[in-house]
Amino acid sequence: MNEELFQFIWKNSLFQINDLYTTDNEPVTIIYCGKINTNAGPDFLEARVKIANTILVGNIELHLKSSDWLKHGHQKDLSYSNIILHVVLENDTSNIIKNVSVLELKNKISNSVINQYNNLINSKNKLPCSGLHSGVKYIIKENWLSTLLAERWEQKLADWNIILDNTAEDWRKLLYYRIAANFGFKINSEPFLMLAQSLPLNILAKHKDNELQIEAMLFGQAGMLEGIDFTEDYPEQLQQEYSYIKKLYKLSPIPKHLWKFLRMRPANFPTIRIAQFAQLIIKSTHLFAQLIDLNAVRDIEPLLDFTASSYWHTHFTFDEVQKTAIPKKLGKTSIENIIINTIAPIQFLYASRQDNIKQSEDALNLLETVAPEKNTIIELWKQNNWHATNAAQSQAMLQLYNNYCNKHKCLDCAIGNSILRSSK
Repeated sequence: MNEELFQFIWKNSLFQINDLYTTDNEPVTIIYCGKINTNAGPDFLEARVKIANTILVGNIELHLKSSDWLKHGHQKDLSYSNIILHVVLENDTSNIIKNVSVLELKNKISNSVINQYNNLINSKNKLPCSGLHSGVKYIIKENWLSTLLAERWEQKLADWNIILDNTAEDWRKLLYYRIAANFGFKINSEPFLMLAQSLPLNILAKHKDNELQIEAMLFGQAGMLEGIDFTEDYPEQLQQEYSYIKKLYKLSPIPKHLWKFLRMRPANFPTIRIAQFAQLIIKSTHLFAQLIDLNAVRDIEPLLDFTASSYWHTHFTFDEVQKTAIPKKLGKTSIENIIINTIAPIQFLYASRQDNIKQSEDALNLLETVAPEKNTIIELWKQNNWHATNAAQSQAMLQLYNNYCNKHKCLDCAIGNSILRSSK
């Protein structure tokens, strides 16, 4: 037993609520356990209890042992002056708080609750509730997934808000940064973001009609053109263009070593993704204005339907020709990934900052029209008979695994809560 579990047991009344008596043998009735206090001070606020014939309203403090009151120094803290009941697992010291009754719960808590908690916390399974969550009601799972998606976006959008605040709400720049990071598809997300930040959007706009110069700027700023003796004409032309543009705008490339190629499918090499991103820059006109109001995948896909320039039909990296020519098209899965991780969140953020509730709902609904992601975590839930039916659910399941299951935060999880409550 730890204090976190003890608070959970009290909050959810997972103890024998009948025949309760204080250590002075006065009958106790719990009318309202109180609301948990997330700040400094007593554990539960605004509680209501009846001791003997008197109804008391105020705060409740919980401890594993009554002597912890002194150990924690509460007797010196005025915020603990309105205590109406001291709830302890074990009363190891008498008369700790003057005129405050003590309720001992040592023999009022079922071992099944404690055992179930220990099973969850000590589970070696990747999903601590493996084999147990199937008994949780459907509505609890659905509501929890909605909460998790909102939590995931809140965490993600915190940094995006900072960018907007620092750029006088430049939504074009935010979209440019986030879609660039998205083109890195997790493993190269950070260097892609650094690339975008090193190359101002207004500079790219000046050269938008020149494919060679756009590619030269992107590959050059990625650190992939300097200090290399190419054998093919195209990369040599990129070098020449970049040498001129670099001096013109006083650009500084990011370190080349940041890019990762190992254990990647060639179609996902950063060279291919940069070439595809170049086409996005060249062919997109007022992209933010177009994307912000589109709420159907079929309408968004054409705006992201790009194929890398012809050189890359026969290459995955510079100077290495492939026998078979294959156009390097941005695939459906990649487009859906961008919708999930950039477009829907930025629509939601825009709507939130405009106080547009309908547009916020449309952004959430957009995710529900996208197929669920396919990765090891979603597959893990699938193996445990919980199937994501759309991207909104798969995003929530990722949040659930990464922020709760992987950290054994079962007491903070609605599913863990349900399992523990049912074990009473």
